[in-house]
Amino acid sequence: MTSRLFFISPAVSASLRQARFDDGCSIDDGGAEQARSAAGSLPPAVRVLVSPGVRCRETAAALGLDGVVTPELGGLDAGRWRGRTLDELAAEESEAVGRWLTDPASAPHGGESVQDLCGRIGRWLATAPETDGRTLAVVEPEVVRAAVVRALDLPPTAFWRLDVPPLTVTELSGRAGRWNLRLGRPPAGPHAD
Repeated sequence: MTSRLFFISPAVSASLRQARFDDGCSIDDGGAEQARSAAGSLPPAVRVLVSPGVRCRETAAALGLDGVVTPELGGLDAGRWRGRTLDELAAEESEAVGRWLTDPASAPHGGESVQDLCGRIGRWLATAPETDGRTLAVVEPEVVRAAVVRALDLPPTAFWRLDVPPLTVTELSGRAGRWNLRLGRPPAGPHAD
């Protein structure tokens, strides 16, 4: 049985525009309008999952999706860096930020390392139930990156080389241990069956 997982990144928020570690900020009016415009354009799904983050829950609601909040698909725990901008941190803790951006096992913020995030999402992929239909998951961009890193068995250093624009769809099809990838299609685009 082949599973089809559609990871949908959240709409734009002030935190995203400011390159700020997620601080529970809502999606902005423009992002909400884009999501509402895309409502109904996603493929039908057997199940819908949502990261517990505010912007993911609000994006799912604006898309007209009634999903199950799934803690395992939560965004990166940025520890004491939560709510801070990367520029602020680079000015105050340049060595720590440099280490965090180059060493996937580093977590100078006291939260989760990129390696830990990739491991958590990889474990979820390995145990994701196979279904006869699609699973839609509205998740943070870093969760999409981690899923791609694990699905394609990339080194964790590839994490920072993957761009995930707001309100795009990344598709994995296959099963635990063997996944195929389709990247970054806007939700209003055509759906392959």
